[in-house]
Amino acid sequence: MGARVVSGLRARMEASLDRAGIALPWWVPVAASAFGVVLALVAVVQRGTLVLPAVAGLLAIVTALGWTVTGIIAPPWLKALTVLVAVAILLAEPVVPDFAPVVLVVLAAETAAVARPAIAFTVGAASVATLSVAAARVGLVGFPVYVAAVLLGLAAGFMLRWYVRALDAERAARDAGRDQAVLAERQRIAREVHDVVAHSLSITLLHLTGTRHALQQDRDVEEALEGLAEAERVGRTAMADIRRTVGLLAEAPAGTRPLPGAGDIPALVERTRAAGLVVHYEQEGDPAAVADLAGLGLYRIAQESLANIARHGGGAPARMRLDVGPAGARLVVRNRLPAGGPVGTGGSGLKGMAARAGQLGAELTAGPAGADWVVEVGVPAGGAA
Repeated sequence: MGARVVSGLRARMEASLDRAGIALPWWVPVAASAFGVVLALVAVVQRGTLVLPAVAGLLAIVTALGWTVTGIIAPPWLKALTVLVAVAILLAEPVVPDFAPVVLVVLAAETAAVARPAIAFTVGAASVATLSVAAARVGLVGFPVYVAAVLLGLAAGFMLRWYVRALDAERAARDAGRDQAVLAERQRIAREVHDVVAHSLSITLLHLTGTRHALQQDRDVEEALEGLAEAERVGRTAMADIRRTVGLLAEAPAGTRPLPGAGDIPALVERTRAAGLVVHYEQEGDPAAVADLAGLGLYRIAQESLANIARHGGGAPARMRLDVGPAGARLVVRNRLPAGGPVGTGGSGLKGMAARAGQLGAELTAGPAGADWVVEVGVPAGGAA
């Protein structure tokens, strides 16, 4: 029951702070208000049971009571006015030691933390003026110490204000960074899915085309069945790759099979050859020396290049070469341009390859070179060591 009451009060206080535009944890203004109320009551008790000090004490705590009862925070200038009047009344009869000036210290800190700087400086000046009048008229003891305390409270309030703003800016930057990271991860996964689907569909279509030719021209049912079986195998492999890639979005991994790397490029070429596309492959160096991330990028670029050749190459032979050395890794894919000239570059395949190269810090060029279309990517030693 008590916990429910406390939770309800906290929720009401937080809501009132939001309405007032005060970006502070709820316990900060609560503690400051409670401290100010205690100081005001002690100052009243120090002066006995006179009516005037009691009225002054009520003025000092009226805004805090109003917040507790109604849930509405008084404007900073109104609270400052009531507290200044209350302290001025109390200082008409100073005591030693006197807690009334300490109320002004709390007021200066509160105002500097939540109000506009002009209001805060005005309240600080009014507090110093009140202490100055009390020191000159009734001989307030400890005037320099009280003035220094008011200035210190003003500085502490401004420091708290700056700290809260800096904390809000840091949180906003962290949220923006998290959103950018999520977007980058989604784009990466989208490229993975695109590469897998594009390549598998291209290889599957090559198998289906071969099957159709086998049935129409050669009447070779056995060869047609082999082509269909290979197309089915490619499709199942593609589905497994897609599940594994999309599984990166989930909390748990979709499987334990590792992602492909540079060492899997020869197998990729073999599958493409099996589908009917002529690919001449050369390799120099050890693909195992290529880092996992760089190897995945090179594999996907090779995969996308072969898929583009299957779609747009017109059946012309292709050449691929992978060089791995101390300076890094370089992949070159070359195929003869079709008779109609260069193919369009408006798809997402080239953009995806460029994005992968950018993630690896690599240089990628893709375009016509004489009678060939050439894709060349070089991963520096930092990505291939």
